[in-house]
Amino acid sequence: MSEAAHKAPGAAGANRWTALVFISMAQLMVVLDATIVNIALPSAQQDLGISDGNRQWVVTAYALAFGGLLLFGGRIADMWGRKRSFITGLLGFGAASALGGAATNETMMFAARALQGAFGALLAPAALSLLAVMFTDARERARAFGIYGAISGAGGAVGLILGGVLTEYLNWRWTFFVNIPFAVTAAFGALFFVHEPKGESHRSTLDIPGVILSTTGLVSLVYGFTRAESNGWSDSVTVGLFVAAAVLLLAFVVVETRVKAPLLPLRVVTERNRGGVYLSLGLAIIAMFGMFLFLTYYLQVIKGYTPVKTGFAFLPLIGGMITGSAVIGARLMTRLPARFLMGAGYLVAASGMFLLTRLETGSSYTSLLLPAQLLLGLGIGTAFMPAMSLSTHGVEPRDAGVASAMVNTSQQVGGAVGTALLNTIAASATTSYIKDHIAGAATRSQQQLIQMQGMVHGYANAIWVAVGILVTAAAIGLTFVNVGRQSGGTGVVAGAEGEAQVPIAMH
Repeated sequence: MSEAAHKAPGAAGANRWTALVFISMAQLMVVLDATIVNIALPSAQQDLGISDGNRQWVVTAYALAFGGLLLFGGRIADMWGRKRSFITGLLGFGAASALGGAATNETMMFAARALQGAFGALLAPAALSLLAVMFTDARERARAFGIYGAISGAGGAVGLILGGVLTEYLNWRWTFFVNIPFAVTAAFGALFFVHEPKGESHRSTLDIPGVILSTTGLVSLVYGFTRAESNGWSDSVTVGLFVAAAVLLLAFVVVETRVKAPLLPLRVVTERNRGGVYLSLGLAIIAMFGMFLFLTYYLQVIKGYTPVKTGFAFLPLIGGMITGSAVIGARLMTRLPARFLMGAGYLVAASGMFLLTRLETGSSYTSLLLPAQLLLGLGIGTAFMPAMSLSTHGVEPRDAGVASAMVNTSQQVGGAVGTALLNTIAASATTSYIKDHIAGAATRSQQQLIQMQGMVHGYANAIWVAVGILVTAAAIGLTFVNVGRQSGGTGVVAGAEGEAQVPIAMH
């Protein structure tokens, strides 16, 4: 490929770094929304009169729409144009957030959350695929994806802080209204500074059977895990949802091998590097979401932290992620093969998670939680940066949107699995601990102590599983990902030992 050919297609001039600001702003809005509403949920539930049985739908309605429509959103971005999809997703997300903030009953709230998820499913893959087509120089690509990866990793923790501040000092409605300036600013910025190469949209027949099967299959899967958390794994409806998800997704795979213009071309996921990235990312998110859940409860219920103090207690994790992604990962990505960064990153994160297995009711924040969060953040940030970049590695231009959607799909499904699976393990261990020790508690205070000790015992048991999951993610990264280091300024990836060089997502 000539130098001119390299520079022209995706350079977008000096504006691409300005564009990165607005793309990152949009990604932050989507990621932090997954946790910011959780902090505000108790207040919103009381104001809107939402029953305990229905309150889960404030979270679930968003997760189902977002997870179920991601592949569809990614393909729409490929067909309709990524910039157009990006701006539409931003404005739609902002409007849905305004509806949620103005909600007067549970129906309005659930509808707003579903609309947020639907527009987020259009926005998220468009944002990531825009980076893939705008940053083609290897060194610039490493820096851009370092920033993007840091925001993706840290956004959940930022949501906890922002949600706590807004809920405590204003009210829960501002956890929705805060998205409006994000959305409007990013949309106007995208209008003037985001430029994708001409001819990047690919108009073809939409795979309607694929849309129906993938959406219903992913919705069944995500809802199955969500329901398992509250109703148990043996619940008949839960089992039915998992069976339906398996049948629908299997049918989806069969359909995709036979239609002319598939929603998800199987070449996107069967290439070993991308497949390894999607799988390892999903596993890492399982561990991270479980950790967020347990530490939030530990700090508020066991330690008695306020929502704001809990949010700020996650700052070391955010700092570690930003450092790992934007500093360590970005600098080493052009010097080391991606598999080494991913493998080492996940193992460092596993060591941080291992420290949390020592959690007790009287554990010190400074001597245990602080170093554990730093290791987790540094490890996850370092691993996520090359993973995000490789998610569109070698993909054809017409598939960039759906390849980007697969990253978000693996994260969304991983989040649902992590919350349900690890919470179930923790609850089971807590029940066993209390059953074995409660007989020796004679007073009310002793019984309360046993219950708190049981909760922490449950968290520690589930965190052991999270350690194993992160080690597995490291093994997958080291085994599946065989692409070499990204050669600065050449726009190619130096192949694995003995292999030819291949393009790095040149569009």
